[in-house]
Amino acid sequence: MAHPRQNVSEWVKMRHFDRITWNPNQMNGQPCIRGMRLTVRRVVEAVALYPNRDDLFRNYPELEPDDVRQALAFAAANLEDSAAESHAA
Repeated sequence: MAHPRQNVSEWVKMRHFDRITWNPNQMNGQPCIRGMRLTVRRVVEAVALYPNRDDLFRNYPELEPDDVRQALAFAAANLEDSAAESHAA
């Protein structure tokens, strides 16, 4: 895969992540939620910090459930899923 920032906007369109936006002049070019100054990374961190969704939405009232789902799916889709080979003796 090419450098993440090079293909983010194309990738977002391809995968139909309509709540994930990318603007090279906003938030250092990081993928954001619906054009807000709220990055996908921040949402994923918030999900880990607030496993109770009620707490999450109370602390981030601008978020909607679909924003969280797409942020998690976007993050997962951008991670490599390869296992290192094991050479057991």
